[in-house]
Amino acid sequence: MMLKKLKNLNFLLIFLIILLSFIGAAGLYSAAEGSYYPWAGKHLLRSIIFLFFAIIIGLTNLKIFYKYAYLIFILSLLLLFSVEIIGVFSKGVSRWIRVFGFSIQPSEIIKVTIVIALAKYYHNLKFEKIGNPLNLFIPLLIILLPFLLVLIQPDLGTALSILLLGIFILFAAGVKIWKFILGIFLLLGSIPILWNFVVKTYQKDRIISFLNPESDPLGRGYQLIQSKIALGSGGKIGKGFLQGTQSYLEYLPEKQTDFIFTLIGEEFGFLGTIFIIILFIFVITICFYISIKSSHIFGRIIALGFGSNLFIYVILNISMVSGLMPVVGIPLPLISYGGTVMLSIMISMGMILNIDLNHNLKKL
Repeated sequence: MMLKKLKNLNFLLIFLIILLSFIGAAGLYSAAEGSYYPWAGKHLLRSIIFLFFAIIIGLTNLKIFYKYAYLIFILSLLLLFSVEIIGVFSKGVSRWIRVFGFSIQPSEIIKVTIVIALAKYYHNLKFEKIGNPLNLFIPLLIILLPFLLVLIQPDLGTALSILLLGIFILFAAGVKIWKFILGIFLLLGSIPILWNFVVKTYQKDRIISFLNPESDPLGRGYQLIQSKIALGSGGKIGKGFLQGTQSYLEYLPEKQTDFIFTLIGEEFGFLGTIFIIILFIFVITICFYISIKSSHIFGRIIALGFGSNLFIYVILNISMVSGLMPVVGIPLPLISYGGTVMLSIMISMGMILNIDLNHNLKKL
């Protein structure tokens, strides 16, 4: 039985995951000026271990994830709340906790459990009852509790991605359009309150620098200006591997995490960046295809949710480094350096593999 499952795994998806991970390792090798230390070596090791973990998840009985969906979410919510108590401070914020010597960012893990919890909720809810406003209480609780906890860390970028992910799932589940329109008007009306009492000073600086980076080119606008210079200098085919002057001369900030796409764009040009975007499009398309062919709501929402989550990561990161939105600290999945983000994406891909194997499952 297990051997049959192994043979039926979606090896195209696995291949794309491996390819993106190796592209990330190459970018991190270049970011360290031709060295596996301190980023590329760890990235490769994590890729191997987490991919193995993803395959195990893919082969696990799907009914287990369905049965314990709410428990998994509650545990991850407690983990996120623990950041306020035992969180590790770095760069003026507290977003990580230390577990057995490893740093974990619970705000990334909870994105996975939000999808699983919402998938179980809507699987159990009859379609004709989705329109009842009372049936929005639990889904909004599942989305807004993590959103608020992440927002006060503060981590505006991750909080925004959680909110967008929740909106995608609610829309896919069949929530009426007018409810989203009402939510938009409420959000617009609360902007003055958010700006004056919720948004931190450094977050305001990022928004202002996005609107006019040239007003402070050596301060607030520095990251965005240097990122656009690096991307533009790559031209059509780039300067060549290990030849990125912006990164080697230390002009490019956070080149191993948030701005890894910029580094690759400088070295491999427009063609290199388009190649990466196409790879992500393939992965997201596979997720959506698996969602469509799933015979149960649980699988449909999980596959669509994780595909949407990947889309949000990619679109926010690329928009951020291209100057299309403020810098909000969103990494590029499987390519940027970061253990928790890679772990959460690999768990997601493991669930996608599982849904693909069990798309014809009649009863959960």
